[in-house]
Amino acid sequence: MRIALDAMGGDFAPAEIVKGAVEAATAQPELEIFLVGVPQAIETSGVKLPANVSIHRANEVIGMDEHPATAIRRKKDASIVVATRLVKEGKADAVVSAGNTGAQMAAALLGLGRIKGIERPAIATVLPTAQGGKLVLDVGANADAKPQHLYQYGVMGSIYAEKILHISNPRVALLNIGSEETKGSELALAAYELLKQAPVNFTGNIEGREVPRGEADVVVCDGFVGNVVLKFAEGMAVTLFEMIKEQITSTPWRKLGAGMVKPGLKQVAKVLDYAEYGGSPLLGVEGVSIVCHGSSKAKAIKNAVRVAAECVQSGYLEEIKDNLREGKA
Repeated sequence: MRIALDAMGGDFAPAEIVKGAVEAATAQPELEIFLVGVPQAIETSGVKLPANVSIHRANEVIGMDEHPATAIRRKKDASIVVATRLVKEGKADAVVSAGNTGAQMAAALLGLGRIKGIERPAIATVLPTAQGGKLVLDVGANADAKPQHLYQYGVMGSIYAEKILHISNPRVALLNIGSEETKGSELALAAYELLKQAPVNFTGNIEGREVPRGEADVVVCDGFVGNVVLKFAEGMAVTLFEMIKEQITSTPWRKLGAGMVKPGLKQVAKVLDYAEYGGSPLLGVEGVSIVCHGSSKAKAIKNAVRVAAECVQSGYLEEIKDNLREGKA
């Protein structure tokens, strides 16, 4: 299996991207990884590449602050464009990037195209909960959505949760301000009616406080709300751990007790670490495109490559297409 990895995308590119590629290639020697980017920049990382990792030249880079659509049109030889093109041409099976999310979306839409029948793609991310990782989508692909888009997110998310997260008959819920069917905005009310008819295990509305308890396996919302939920969860996790650390080490007696709870806290921190979950798939496009956190380091990249390989092997794209052909999405 061949993975095209955008070596130039992300806050710590290319060094951490290269390290992550090497770790992924070592953990999964059956993979072939293409580091797509400026060869001189990749080589300066000083990391020795194993036989199943090679450099594929791309002479341009799209910065994190560049306008996605404009940059994609002007920089035809940008690393994310070239990496996506490899998938389009069948030279790679998936693309992974920690770079400009908008540029990755634009490259996927223009280079791979949408799955026929899907109106808007969605970024689906795994959020840690008390009952394990659960899927939330959309978390930023589209700030504005229509009821039909949320319906399709529910269908695609259910398939992904079953195929990749291995959740049987996943519970799909609509994120809302109340559990009652009559609560919410016009978008939520209309989406609720559509999701009731969807070929998924729709369990109704879910409130924000119920999400971290894991009371739904797939949480559906528009990209604006989803992105706020994701960033809030990340910030809250970091803040809570900082507060706990400060309090349990504030006196000599507390420091003695801290040694006893440290292993448990480390385990919780691992569960909450986004790097453990790798990247988020862009669902709805004709190919596997994995979006990584901009601050991804080697561990996150390694896990994102793993997720990309699982996505290809799972065949979830074909199942989404089958649902569309049968009029279920």
